[in-house]
Amino acid sequence: MRVTSASEPHAWGLYLAARGRVPIPCIAGPRGWRYARRVMPHPAPTDPAAPLRWTTEQYLRLVDEGVLGPDDKVELLEGVIVAMAPSNARHASGIVRLSHALFGAVGDRAVVRIQLGFMAGVYSLPEPDAAVIPGAIEDYDREHPRAALLVAEVSDSSLKQDRLTKGAIYAAAGIPEYWIVNLRDDCVEVRRQPEPEKRRYASIAIARRGERIEPVALPGVSIAVSDLLPSPTV
Repeated sequence: MRVTSASEPHAWGLYLAARGRVPIPCIAGPRGWRYARRVMPHPAPTDPAAPLRWTTEQYLRLVDEGVLGPDDKVELLEGVIVAMAPSNARHASGIVRLSHALFGAVGDRAVVRIQLGFMAGVYSLPEPDAAVIPGAIEDYDREHPRAALLVAEVSDSSLKQDRLTKGAIYAAAGIPEYWIVNLRDDCVEVRRQPEPEKRRYASIAIARRGERIEPVALPGVSIAVSDLLPSPTV
């Protein structure tokens, strides 16, 4: 990533994110972004032009201007630019399995996107490990999707963030179903019945090996839990 000078707008926030000095905060709830800002270290010079809370429009401008590049592993959560956790072998395997299962099961009924941006409100542009979105591929040639039938995250070290922060973001966006492929507990957490005003899912179920999951927004689609989880550790 190109490190900008302190006089260039937005430089300090990007400096933090690029170096992994932005913690992965649990910022669920309406005041979560204030907490996230309090716990952030400030090793780079602060820039008076930097916003208190980043909007998706401002964040995308950083991408368009080349300040954020494709190698910068960050996403926008609740107005905070957050460094994404690195992927180990099991996490990578989980993503491959998840994407393979969804592509095979969904087919042409919807669009499956892997680790790409999703517009989840004014202050959040997460990059879920998988998202099943309505329409056709060409519908998203010029903008990120703003609606989804299903989103999923493969979770190991990011489990707390995926449950709290991202769960709140996806529920507030009205996404009908959210899966957490939980590598720690060898299961899939299935969240349904979003309550956008409360920023939570009313239903949370646990699916284990030997069971199948049928997404509520995709009737007739059925995916085996075992197809989503890496081989059990000995």
